[in-house]
Amino acid sequence: MIIFGIPIQALLGQLMLGIVNGAFYAVLSLGLAIIFGVLKIVNFAHGAFFMLGAFTAFLLAQYLGANYWVVLFLAPLLVALVGMVFEWLFLRRVYGLDPIYGLLLTFSLVLVLEGGFRVAFGSSGQPFATPEWLRGTINLGFMILPVYRGFVIAAALLACFATWYIIERTPLGANLRAATERPELTQAFGINVPRLVTMTYGAGVGLAAFAGVLAAPIFHVNPSMGSSLVITIFAIVVIGGLGSIKGAIITGLGLGIVEGFTRVFYSEFSSTIVFLIMVLILMLRPAGLFGREEG
Repeated sequence: MIIFGIPIQALLGQLMLGIVNGAFYAVLSLGLAIIFGVLKIVNFAHGAFFMLGAFTAFLLAQYLGANYWVVLFLAPLLVALVGMVFEWLFLRRVYGLDPIYGLLLTFSLVLVLEGGFRVAFGSSGQPFATPEWLRGTINLGFMILPVYRGFVIAAALLACFATWYIIERTPLGANLRAATERPELTQAFGINVPRLVTMTYGAGVGLAAFAGVLAAPIFHVNPSMGSSLVITIFAIVVIGGLGSIKGAIITGLGLGIVEGFTRVFYSEFSSTIVFLIMVLILMLRPAGLFGREEG
């Protein structure tokens, strides 16, 4: 069957690739949106934490023999703790200053992490085997779906829904939203706002690490794996609306699919389509699709 001159198998294959990439985009964008929404920090180190999650999974599996379920839970938790220490020691010292200080601080962390792992493991990457019970394919009738990619989509969507539910439907989320909008008043009600901010940063980078663990069996684990994603993730967050949870999830998934279809019809344009959409959205709605207009 041919659609617009393209075989249906090619379209469906790129649709699946777009959904998988969109799942990664959604989780990464969600973590970045949470951090910006609470800390007002442009976390340039987000891609480095994505890489750190993948390397932590690799090290746990390679040297401690941890199985995939343990790795999937433990690696994001460990990276979240690293992020919380970084926020407590360094990042909180630049709150309230010009945003360039936070950007430079997080960028310096990128250089340290990527440089350290490049020295230790080289730049070619380390293989991470797909768990045996997630290998193989499923025949859906209209396409062949690799089992692991289906698992990635399901796990990413579950993580996004759980994060949205915690922020929008629980007392913890209510405290977090209050601390974002009125930190002094929230502190007056006995809520430890600095601790809440630290935990929020840890949760944001933990989501990046979770995406890194999911990505490890698909891509070689290498020090630069986050650098190629972080600019696209920033663009997605801008399109969805800075600090918007719903915007990060919907825009991440949607632009992953758009990018996948662009590869079919005009592959040379696939790496820039996200940025063209960002320019158009900013011209029409500067706050982003789901952002709130100031004033």
